[in-house]
Amino acid sequence: MELPAILAVDDEPAVLSAISRDLRRQYDSRFRILRADSGDSAMEIVHEYKRRGIDIALFLVDQRMPGLTGVEFLTRATEYYPDAKRALLTAYADTDVAIRAINEIRLDYYLLKPWDPPEERLYPILDDLLDDWQAGYQSPFQGLRVFGDRWAASTYQIKDFLTRNQVPFQWLDTERDETRDEMVKLGLNPDQLPALLFPDGSELLQPPQDVLLSKLGLSTHARLPFYDLAIVGGGPAGLAAAVYGASEGLDTVMIEQQAPGGQAGTSSRIENYLGFPSGLSGADLARRAVTQAKRFGAEIIIGQVTNLRLDGPYRILTLADGSEISCHALIIGSGVTYRRLDVPGAEELTGAGLYYGGAIAEAIANAGQDVFIVGGANSAGQAAMYFSRYANSVTMLVRSNSLQKGMSSYLVKQIEQTANIRVVPRVEITRLNGNGRLESITLRHSDTGLEEECPASAVFAFIGAMPHTDWLADEVALDPAGFVLTAFDGPGRGDSAHRWSLQRNPFPLETNVPGIFVAGDVRHRSMRRIAGAAGEGAMAVHFVHQYLSTLSPTVTTPRDGAA
Repeated sequence: MELPAILAVDDEPAVLSAISRDLRRQYDSRFRILRADSGDSAMEIVHEYKRRGIDIALFLVDQRMPGLTGVEFLTRATEYYPDAKRALLTAYADTDVAIRAINEIRLDYYLLKPWDPPEERLYPILDDLLDDWQAGYQSPFQGLRVFGDRWAASTYQIKDFLTRNQVPFQWLDTERDETRDEMVKLGLNPDQLPALLFPDGSELLQPPQDVLLSKLGLSTHARLPFYDLAIVGGGPAGLAAAVYGASEGLDTVMIEQQAPGGQAGTSSRIENYLGFPSGLSGADLARRAVTQAKRFGAEIIIGQVTNLRLDGPYRILTLADGSEISCHALIIGSGVTYRRLDVPGAEELTGAGLYYGGAIAEAIANAGQDVFIVGGANSAGQAAMYFSRYANSVTMLVRSNSLQKGMSSYLVKQIEQTANIRVVPRVEITRLNGNGRLESITLRHSDTGLEEECPASAVFAFIGAMPHTDWLADEVALDPAGFVLTAFDGPGRGDSAHRWSLQRNPFPLETNVPGIFVAGDVRHRSMRRIAGAAGEGAMAVHFVHQYLSTLSPTVTTPRDGAA
């Protein structure tokens, strides 16, 4: 955390040096002492510190300067730091100017030159001013600030990405007058949103994901061309595989498309995970697992795998940027995403009131609002409990007769005991309504066929599951819905080409392709529980070791050009 600053301004080098020396002697432990030799250069400092989100507590400024006078400088600087204390250094002949400034710009004090000895003529006065400032001081946020329109999908995508990657940030809604005024002071273009302002004062306007990843220092490129084990997907299955693979001596890389934690990372509260009796958030679980995996030497990169091809004993992954990663063994842990609502208005309002998954970044933005949760499984129940802490009301829309069919008992009981959560069974959304933002939803009741329109500020959908398996091309056997089959499940899709081809029996969790394993929600008929996915990820590494032991010593390292 940067210390708040005291800015001394004087065009006479000897005076500026003397006042800076005296300020450092008394206040260096509590404030950063800044100096400028003109009003113009002082304004440059004011602009820089404002962009960096660092407070200035006191301006101590000479009145007689070329260019901007002391009063003129204070008038401008006050627009940026209205709560800063303002003091003039004046000669006796300038006292009339200083007195007028008390009325015109609320000057706090004026000091006559010279101020020796400072223990009598400087420090007592500044102590009072700084103590007064400190009494009303609230430490400013000095991290990443995001300026954007709440109802713009691009702003939501940035907020969601930062939240899921656990990057702290402050969101400033450009619908608010004070935010627009702040943007003017910072020189940000309101037509280029979202705008990201970093602690070092640099900015990114409407940044593509690869540019933002680079700025945040998140790894997007593999360090090596070849690994013993590659893992596609950073959910609980992938993270567990990364931890166990790296801890057991395998050169391990995990590739995640968006953020470690996967779909589980968006869960606001997980209360039935072994070893955490008070529960924990999906983000916290992901953070712990990432730290653990990195500690053992696993490499984690953010990137999208677009293709898999086989070359003898090598499995070669192609990423969206065209780079390739080669490995001996591959674990597919690419998980699932929630199915999209296929109703009028859904496409136009995605990110502007309609969200898929927990969208934790939107919870506070919906404080005091009426929100709807679509779905009746655990993820929907966890989100309902989380949003009930902020929203005026939470309405759960469930197609079945009740929550008991798809939700854990402990969650059902919590929901029943929460006053501002209402469960509406046998109902579905038929339309989302709004112009640029969600305003209402149209519901159809299955029992009667009747429709009704309900005001709504936000809808969070947790329905179905779509596996991330397009990148597998036709190499790995899938079931009709696109989930990955193990060799024990059969060839899949009636295709004999996907039959097991080796003399040995396949290992558990091994697909029809030797050395390629599957774990977690993307697996055919998985149990869809975080603990189950983590267990499968760890178990898959055990069988990876057995698979590697079957390889000839001549292929335990890649051939020339194989990577």
